[in-house]
Amino acid sequence: MLPLALLVAAGLLLTNGSEAAPLEGPLQPLPKPPVIDDRRVELGRLLFNDPRMSANGSISCASCHKLDHAGADDKSLSLGVDGKPVEVNTPSVFNASLNFRQFWDGRAETLEDQAHTVVQSPTEMGGNWSTVVQRIAADPSYRKAFTDAYPDAVTQKNIQGALADYERTLLSTKSRFDQYLAGDTDILTTEEKYGYERFQNYGCIACHQGVNIGGNMFQKFGVLGDYFAARGNPTKADLGRFNVTGEEEDRNVFKVPSLRNVAVTAPYFHDGSEQTLEGAVAVMFKYQLGRIPSEEDTSLIVKFLKTLTGEWEGKPL
Repeated sequence: MLPLALLVAAGLLLTNGSEAAPLEGPLQPLPKPPVIDDRRVELGRLLFNDPRMSANGSISCASCHKLDHAGADDKSLSLGVDGKPVEVNTPSVFNASLNFRQFWDGRAETLEDQAHTVVQSPTEMGGNWSTVVQRIAADPSYRKAFTDAYPDAVTQKNIQGALADYERTLLSTKSRFDQYLAGDTDILTTEEKYGYERFQNYGCIACHQGVNIGGNMFQKFGVLGDYFAARGNPTKADLGRFNVTGEEEDRNVFKVPSLRNVAVTAPYFHDGSEQTLEGAVAVMFKYQLGRIPSEEDTSLIVKFLKTLTGEWEGKPL
């Protein structure tokens, strides 16, 4: 039995104190895109880009989830409907359907729940569903498209469903690492393979695993050091999952983010505090593993992380 601190640092002890079973083949390539009614996907695409989803018509989902920035935002904190920064960094919408929960604190279990929460959030889109449904139903083109795609036409449930179905198609395919997992072992350089080896040997893979290389468990930020004391200026958002459950064991606990496309989704962490991939690796080593990485370790791991960048619509993200 490993010491408690090492079990937690390696991600082999979950936040509820139970040990995780050893994983067999901890990283897996992306699945094939799901088969979804094209009419519903197209409706979701239109809604995703429609500022009428927000209270004052100033922002859309795409305003923060920028598809030309790998589905994330280039700002540390996106600007909400009132023009003020939101509480946490915007995670990428690409591959979000593969996460076991949505939001950093995991308060939504589905993409439909996520859409519901964001539309009504006073710091994000600031709206209410009765107004949104009314606006969408008043548009003749939307009304016809919804009637064609859904038996009951424009409803809150159908708007949420269309958005979720569109997001389920946002999978970043053909990363070089996925091709490596599929058997093309020559597609990675020797240095990238060494980086993957160190990613495994240092224990990064214990939390960043599964088909989304993360996104499937909760973990405390600051297992072997007080990240928040070192950063200073604590906020309510820093409490993480504690804000959802009120349980002391969930203080500073967050959903482990996916590392897919991590090289092109800076800035990093829930607070958007780190601008570089090298800096993010150093923070993870210090506060999650209790180590200081060598320059070689950092360089090799970063080279590996860059192989996780995929494509969308035939173009690199």
